Parts: sequence; C-alpha cells; structure tokens
Amino acid sequence: MSNLSRPGLIDVHAHVVLDGTMGAAGPACGPEIGTGADGIDWFRVGDWYLHGVPYRGSLFMEAELRLRAMDEQEIRVQALSPNPLSYLHRISPPNAVDYCRRHNDDLAEIVRTHPDRFVGLASLPMQDVDAAVAELRRSVVELGLLGPYIGTDFGVHLDDARLDPFYGACVELDVPLFFHPAPSGLDGPLRDDRMRRFDLDLVLEFSFEEIVTVAMLVFGGVTRRFPTLDVCVSHGGGSTPVHLAKLRKLAERRPSMPEWIRPVGEFDRAFGRLWFDCHITGEREFAFAVEQLGTDHLVLGTNFGGWDRGTAPALGALADGLTANAVRLLRLERRAPHLL
Repeated sequence: MSNLSRPGLIDVHAHVVLDGTMGAAGPACGPEIGTGADGIDWFRVGDWYLHGVPYRGSLFMEAELRLRAMDEQEIRVQALSPNPLSYLHRISPPNAVDYCRRHNDDLAEIVRTHPDRFVGLASLPMQDVDAAVAELRRSVVELGLLGPYIGTDFGVHLDDARLDPFYGACVELDVPLFFHPAPSGLDGPLRDDRMRRFDLDLVLEFSFEEIVTVAMLVFGGVTRRFPTLDVCVSHGGGSTPVHLAKLRKLAERRPSMPEWIRPVGEFDRAFGRLWFDCHITGEREFAFAVEQLGTDHLVLGTNFGGWDRGTAPALGALADGLTANAVRLLRLERRAPHLL
C-alpha cells in the first residue's frame, strides 16, 4: 500500500472503554458498568444510563478480541480513542483532570503492550483550557499518544480566542486534533428532549454538532489563524456534504460573515484545511460525501464495534489513499515509523 511496507488499513475512528477509568470521575458521575436484575447490561454516566451494550467481555475492553476482529477486517492499525459517552467535558475541572489522567495512562499502557497494532488519542479536560493544554503535553511527550480526541461542545464556542492556546499547543506539538460529538444530557444540559426518542441523538444530534463544528472552525477563522493545524471531524462532517454549497454562499453573501471570507474562493481555502473520517453509512451517501469532500483529507473510520458497525461501504480503490492519508494525518513517519 502507499507509504506502507506492510498491507493493512489504518482506522482512526475506534473507541475504547477502559476498566481502570470506572469510577475515576467520582462516585456521582462514574462512569460505571453493571448488569440489572433483568440480566441486561448497562453503562452509567451520572444519572444517564445506556442499556443493552455489554462492554465487559467485548472488543471495547478486551484487546485480544479487538485484534482478532481487526484481522478479519484487514485493519492493521487502529488509533484508539475515548468513548464519546465519557468525555465528561461538563464535570468539575479537578474531577475531569483526574479522569483524563487515568484514561490516558491506561490507554498508553494498551499501546505499549501492542505497539505494532495500536496508537492512542488522548482524552482532555476541555472545561479548563490550561489543564487541557497541560494534559495534552503530558499525553504526547510523556505517554507517546498522538494527539487529542475531544467532543464538540464544552461550553465555549470553538472559535473563541480562549481556545487559541490549546490550538497553538497542538501546532507546537505537531499533532492532529480530532472532534467527535457526544450525546447531550450526560454530564451537562440536554439540548433537545426529542433527541432522546428513538436514539435520534446518535444520528441527528451528532450530524448537527459536526456541521456546527465545521462552521465554527471555518467561519470563526480557526483554520485561518492556525493554517498548519490538522483538524479531523468525524462521520464525514455529519450533514456538511449536503449543505456545503449553501455554507459557501453564506460566506460570500451574508453580512454576518467576516470580511476576509467573503471573496470567492476564501471559504474553500479555509474549509480545505479540514480533515474528515469516512464513517458514512450507505453506498450512495458515501459516494456523495466523497464527491463533495474530496479524498485528499479523507481517512478511514469504522466506529469499530459500535452499534452501526459493518454499515460502511466497500472502500475499493480508495483504500490505498485513505491509508496514506492516515499516515500523514497521524504523523506516523515521525511518531511511529515502526508501523510503516
């Protein structure tokens, strides 16, 4: 494959649940895993419960099960990332710091145990920017993790200047930044109670958060202020491909837009700095997203083991390019050359 001496895909969208983090955010918040009297497994964060997902004994928590499943799907390397249900971006900063340190220590140990198959992406306490920067530095410099994997909503707009030290630290450390939504209402306010019906948060709320993330980063000038910052948004940017032309017209025509983005071509220049993982369900939907987003900044994502596992279309001729892109995005030639 391109840029690889050994065959196999590189998956950048693969969440992990770590046994050592259970209870690390305090007894009220958890997280906690258990089984009800009815025999149904549950996962708790604060007062919120996820029923029917057996994390224990699954590939989320058992590395050997994950490795066997990776072999079956010809995935040679996975970037293990935090479970979105436990970003915990809204709890008290001290508890968040404790939780993220435990998470990142345990994640780094899994990577050290399986250095030829896994790399790691760090959990950060984004409710305290200074603490997030400190944990980012520790995770990259001391633990060998390859960058941060965070939620999209933690009480500060993503283009707020208060986050510039965090973005600047990513640039200084030369690491990519990954955004992936979490359902609202876990450790903070519920955005819309309709999203709790029919598990709509897993589709509609996530898709909304992803396009808002794109808009904040582009219209808010983050990709312009930090032109060497590589930001990857999950699920092909949610509904971004459908609305890309309209976002472009917003940039060119609406008075609310900053002056710099109004000239024709400036939106595309700023947008073109973003990356996306291609965990998109449906052959036609996938083809449309690839057509809109292009392939230069597209990487493989699977949501490995998740509820929508196995729904991604066949990659076909895209596989080599997605793997080469992941090498670039994750800086594997510099940070993990043994994987190439």
